[in-house]
Amino acid sequence: MEIPLYTGAIPNEVPGADDEKVDSSVDQTKNTDIIRISNVRKPTLTVFLPEKGKANGTAVVICPGGGYARLASGHEGYDVAKKFNEQGIAAFVLKYRLPDATITSNPELAPLQDAQQALLVVRKRAKEWNVNPQKVGIMGFSAGGHLASTAGTHLQKVTVPNPENINLRPDFMMLIYPVISGDPEIAHLGSYQNLLGKEAAEAKIKEYSNEQQVTAQTPPTFLVHASDDKGVKSENSIRFYQALLQHGVPAELHLYQKGGHGFGLTNSTTKDLWFDRGVNWLDMNGLLKATTATK
Repeated sequence: MEIPLYTGAIPNEVPGADDEKVDSSVDQTKNTDIIRISNVRKPTLTVFLPEKGKANGTAVVICPGGGYARLASGHEGYDVAKKFNEQGIAAFVLKYRLPDATITSNPELAPLQDAQQALLVVRKRAKEWNVNPQKVGIMGFSAGGHLASTAGTHLQKVTVPNPENINLRPDFMMLIYPVISGDPEIAHLGSYQNLLGKEAAEAKIKEYSNEQQVTAQTPPTFLVHASDDKGVKSENSIRFYQALLQHGVPAELHLYQKGGHGFGLTNSTTKDLWFDRGVNWLDMNGLLKATTATK
């Protein structure tokens, strides 16, 4: 079920034609759908709910990657959501706006607005979807990991109308080969240039270097990366992990020797399944036990 992210006006929308593009193919080696979405003008949430008898109240908003130029919504979105449902977790795949001045008057802010709105919508409709509003996390792959980590570190920046003062802080984060740092030595420059422009000021790059934005309020975080990732260097996850430790935030990091970038659910270089490690981490943090909201 796909629903509009906003029921009213989309923040900072620049009027224009809806030129959204969807390219689909099948990865025969992994038997998975490769779906690439670009030119997103109308952001949405695709809702995946577990069987009612299996639901444990935990929910996760999933942000696919794509370098802030497109969204890899198949293997980094829908496929992952279905796996969460098997664990009793509700999953919501976010089709977020990409930084594009023909679509939004504030390109750098549009993805974060959509991530915060997704958290707001899930909590607002928690009862309808059998979700505990105190167990709502966010997950992101690659540039989607940058967006998810921005939602988890820029907590003071409320970018969407929120008259009911609904909590916009994720309760946990799961970051899979994420873009994190704007440090030129390890940055995925394409993502930063797409988000902030090629001439972004140093202060702006620092603002969106999320390892520098970690505080004690940053949510507990699970990280996965491959050491041989040439697209987004593993130091992105390592530095974020170190920052989490420095601020006393519970964190777990899984580094694989090989795997490259963009492997989705299956790193074909190892028999180990990172998703299973993630399930164990969720369980350890009490997120697989069925609970209801305490307030």
